[in-house]
Amino acid sequence: MKKFWNFKFLSVVFLMLTFFIVCLVFYCNYQVEKNAEGKTYSTLSTIPYNKVGLLLGTCKTLKDKKTINPFWKNRLDAAYILWKSNKIKYILVSGDNGWHGYNEPLDFKEALMALGVPDSCIVCDYAGFRTFDSIIRCKEIFGQKSVTVISQQFHNERALYIAKENDINAFGFNAKDVSFKDGLRNFFREKAARVLMFLDFLFHTQPHFLGKPKFIK
Repeated sequence: MKKFWNFKFLSVVFLMLTFFIVCLVFYCNYQVEKNAEGKTYSTLSTIPYNKVGLLLGTCKTLKDKKTINPFWKNRLDAAYILWKSNKIKYILVSGDNGWHGYNEPLDFKEALMALGVPDSCIVCDYAGFRTFDSIIRCKEIFGQKSVTVISQQFHNERALYIAKENDINAFGFNAKDVSFKDGLRNFFREKAARVLMFLDFLFHTQPHFLGKPKFIK
């Protein structure tokens, strides 16, 4: 009998915890999507001009180290077309540069220059270890209070919420998304990232590094 009541108690706790997590994920997702309404663009004809486009980093290749990551390729194309169409003047590439042989900003910079973007129009942020860091550093280190964020729509939506909380006037240019199969893992990862973002606000998390300002003028 005692084992039965212990099992029943644990089952109730488990169900309550599950319900709480589901509600938390739903709330965070709703707030992020509501804030992003009218702030993301998928066509050049409607997107406003901004001096700086913030290109959010990701790995260039998949796990086999050979196949080009479609998220990376589509963000590259989106940044290039924005610049080519004079919707931005500078591309601020922010990403991870955490270990030897892995350099998201440099990978993007080399690819952009190969497409014809001059070095003078590309600025690298090598300390954009997280989206949270990239957005805050865009303001605190690079001096931008208005910016066009360049990534897939789901990523842009979260970035725009971080921007709002840091008094940055931002909107997003949506890079082409990937197939449902390729993006399924990212779908669940993004839900968790949105919850983590609210925890960052709750605990007043700061970027890994700030440092000396290098304003883009």
